[in-house]
Amino acid sequence: MSSRSIAIVGLLATASLAALAAPDDRPGAPAIAWRQHDIQRPKPPVVEPADVPIASRPPADAVILFDGQSLDAWKADRGGPARWKIVDGTLQTVPGAGRIETRREFGDIQLHVEWSAPSPPHGKGQDRGNSGVFLMGEFEVQVLDSYRAETYADGQAGAIYGQYPPLSNPARPPGEWQTYDIAFRRPRFDEGGRLIEPARITVFFNGILVQNAEPPFGRTSWLEWEPYQGRKGVRGPIALQDHDHPVRYRNIWLRELPERMDPSPADLARPKVVALTPATLDRYAGRYRHSTKSDSPPAIIARDGDHLTLRLPSRPRAFRLEPISETEFDMPHTDGRFTFRVDASGKVTGVRFQIADGDREWTRIGR
Repeated sequence: MSSRSIAIVGLLATASLAALAAPDDRPGAPAIAWRQHDIQRPKPPVVEPADVPIASRPPADAVILFDGQSLDAWKADRGGPARWKIVDGTLQTVPGAGRIETRREFGDIQLHVEWSAPSPPHGKGQDRGNSGVFLMGEFEVQVLDSYRAETYADGQAGAIYGQYPPLSNPARPPGEWQTYDIAFRRPRFDEGGRLIEPARITVFFNGILVQNAEPPFGRTSWLEWEPYQGRKGVRGPIALQDHDHPVRYRNIWLRELPERMDPSPADLARPKVVALTPATLDRYAGRYRHSTKSDSPPAIIARDGDHLTLRLPSRPRAFRLEPISETEFDMPHTDGRFTFRVDASGKVTGVRFQIADGDREWTRIGR
């Protein structure tokens, strides 16, 4: 092929990809994305899952959603009792009955689900063992028979449906039990209902990480995803989809996750920094060594303007020490305190280094 022909083919390929990646003007849309359900989107590689037992015993603090005995935790999505059936300790879809959802609503969770596609398989593409697990009733992790089966990448088992294909395809054959272990962080909105943080979804599929804290662009849906709908105190049900296929479920449980504490709470005031003279600060400068480790390399304390710095032999950068009294210094970013020892003659002999629950003594060995 001539260089001119190669250039023309390259331009056509670029134009084709640009069309596939047409801008999306919906709020939260990525700047460049494949069209939803694009059959040309690369498929994830097949990965053989580990040969380990599937069933997982719920932890002591788990909320049991299905243990093989009853549907008490579930209802029809439009109200009334769930119309799915229990068969040999498994929860099985009833084609045409509609999806079911939990009676309770949840926010941040760890969710465990075991499912099995019909065997022998029937149909192809999306018409093969299709169901889904919905988080907060809005974000679907796709359930599908993806074992040696072809469909669009963002519709495979383990996909965040219509948005994120799984990173790999570790599906087992139809009829065998598969597991999803899902960590879900709900979206956050401000008081006016404006989105300030999208949801986050992590999925382990048969023990293989296939979604790594991915942020959905909005609610998942067929053909097009839908923008976030702002609301306060977001919680929602766990839902299982009826897609007219007799998919089975078992051993469904979750753990409700607490809100993470503010990493910088405003009510934890630091000790007040005081001003010391340069001469006072210079008294503490010098080399210090662990009192019981005479062969250890020394730490260096030096004056830097109105404060001291600590340089440890194992760390490339110096740490700031701020004075809070004549002999005490505080670390501004760490729960650490340095208290210098001064003898009767005014000579600095060492320092006590307290950090969190640790306490060590250093001896001054020279300037």
